[in-house]
Amino acid sequence: MIRKLNGNKLTVALPKGRLFDQTIDIFKKAGIISENISSSSRKLIIESSDFYFLLVRAKDVPTYVENGIADIGVAGDDVLLESNPDVYRPVDLKIGVCNIVVAGLPESKEKYFSNPTSLKVSTKYPKITKDFFGKKGVKVHVIELYGSVELAPLVGLSEYIVDIVETGRTLRENGLVVIDHIRPSSAKLIVNRISYKTRKNKLSPLIENIENFQKNEV
Repeated sequence: MIRKLNGNKLTVALPKGRLFDQTIDIFKKAGIISENISSSSRKLIIESSDFYFLLVRAKDVPTYVENGIADIGVAGDDVLLESNPDVYRPVDLKIGVCNIVVAGLPESKEKYFSNPTSLKVSTKYPKITKDFFGKKGVKVHVIELYGSVELAPLVGLSEYIVDIVETGRTLRENGLVVIDHIRPSSAKLIVNRISYKTRKNKLSPLIENIENFQKNEV
């Protein structure tokens, strides 16, 4: 259906919120769009002169791009590592910068670093968690949570959590500390593989404009 509506326009899958606003800001500064695009309405499809913007959940962006509903999208490393979609990732947009970490109560640090054979971890990133601890040779029991993951160590559901941290404020306000760093995360421009070939005349200039903008920003 979207392909029929699209015509010659590119379709972009974006999460609502800060990442949407930052992406639109980059598109404007890079000369890709000139209109003011806002996600403040309840519309799930926003049309501009050259694009359709699909407003979706952050974790769903790769699904829309991989399946060709959207030509391009913006997703963080945390989402991409967890879902491992078959898409191109040509540009690091250098927004949505954060860290993926292991956190817990201060008193749980000692156990963590005393060569444990198994740990109980709450997270919304089960794949990242299993991969990280698997490389350490540590057996991990993962409890999947999708909201207020910081609560888990406070009530004894698990001793540790794996989550993304930007400033660490939420951890501090709940008496938690960063125990181990897994890796940094930032938002990437992702591209559908078929679109990359069939719509190269539109996608190549877009990617080039973003890259040139970033070079000038340094």
